[in-house]
Amino acid sequence: MTLAEEFRSRNFSIYGQWTGVLCIILCFALGIANIFHFDIIILWSVLCFVSSFILIFIEIPLLLRVCPTSEKFDSFIRRFETNYMRAAIYATMSVVQWLSLIRYATSLIAAAVVLLIAAAFYALAGLKKQEFAASKTLGGQGVAQMIV
Repeated sequence: MTLAEEFRSRNFSIYGQWTGVLCIILCFALGIANIFHFDIIILWSVLCFVSSFILIFIEIPLLLRVCPTSEKFDSFIRRFETNYMRAAIYATMSVVQWLSLIRYATSLIAAAVVLLIAAAFYALAGLKKQEFAASKTLGGQGVAQMIV
């Protein structure tokens, strides 16, 4: 299945996964960019930065096979194999970034919005009872098994 066919499949978990990839890039960049505020915003920027690394392993299953990780970390990441669990982790990360508004508005709001959109896609996939479908481009559905 090509990338265009994946998007035409109308499976919201595919949309969520690609929005998740955008979240990885955004959280990484905004986490670094906001770390230079030198006040309490540093807390949210570090959490955003750490979120990007967690999301990398959630959204790109190939990395669990390639990167040396502990069994405890692997079992934590494998919890998020269903649409509802992914919606929950994205919603939680979004709420954390929305809480950065307690201090003042920063560009972390962009990360909060995109994380919320990804959570909505995964929640819609769950509500429509769509099976989770990992994108072949990102290492899902057989690509990870070819490595081992």
